[in-house]
Amino acid sequence: MGTSGWRYPPWRGVFYPKGLVQRRELEYLSRRMNSAEINGSFYSLQRPERYRAWAEETPEDFVFAVKGGRYITHMKRLREVETPLANFFASGVLALGRKLGPILWQLPPNLSYDPDQLTEFFDLLPRTARAAAALARKHDDKLKGEPCTKPGPERPIRHALEVRHSSFRQPEFPKLLAEKDIACVIADSAGTWVSLEEVTAEFVYVRLHGDEELYASGYSERALDEWAAKIRSWQEKDVYVYFDNDMKVHAPADAIALAERLKG
Repeated sequence: MGTSGWRYPPWRGVFYPKGLVQRRELEYLSRRMNSAEINGSFYSLQRPERYRAWAEETPEDFVFAVKGGRYITHMKRLREVETPLANFFASGVLALGRKLGPILWQLPPNLSYDPDQLTEFFDLLPRTARAAAALARKHDDKLKGEPCTKPGPERPIRHALEVRHSSFRQPEFPKLLAEKDIACVIADSAGTWVSLEEVTAEFVYVRLHGDEELYASGYSERALDEWAAKIRSWQEKDVYVYFDNDMKVHAPADAIALAERLKG
């Protein structure tokens, strides 16, 4: 349970105490929730030392979900992406070690359902740390730092897909995800994008973008109760939940409030 990212200026002096230095924001957040999405990896390739620092700043049981690069999803639109995928994994993702959670692939709103295209992409995705390291060794010279191609402790690599085009609302899509063991992101986007609630993998991935207004509105007591009930219905699976309603500082409070409902 956590938030989508943690570095937001409006949070300073509201969620983060006044005077808290920016470099200690992740440390502060990680003592109040047990997970967070790494958003910077969506916008550009990071460096291994940055991933290592994030891992060192957080408690032993903290988990990071890592957002796949928009170069792969939005610019290349999933086509001919073996080398970009290699660069992504070589940029330091594996340096998180056992704190590495699922990889999130967010598709653009104008990318429609294409089963052949998706199948080709899914078949490129590594499913273990060892496979991710092997793929990382195929990187090119576009990395910002020294490549990170050591697998570290062997562990599974999980993948989740968030779709936003209405053409994905068809029975063949969740069947394809289940066949490839890819989680369908259960997203609440205040009615802006397609909403699917199919469980297609051995884990569940939820993104809450705003109850009534995208990125802005908080979740009411009733809405949080309803989400808590849904999460309990998935109790036999690992569930990852991230609040993305960051604009008015609702995300951290909502994450903490929902976690409280699920205790015991």
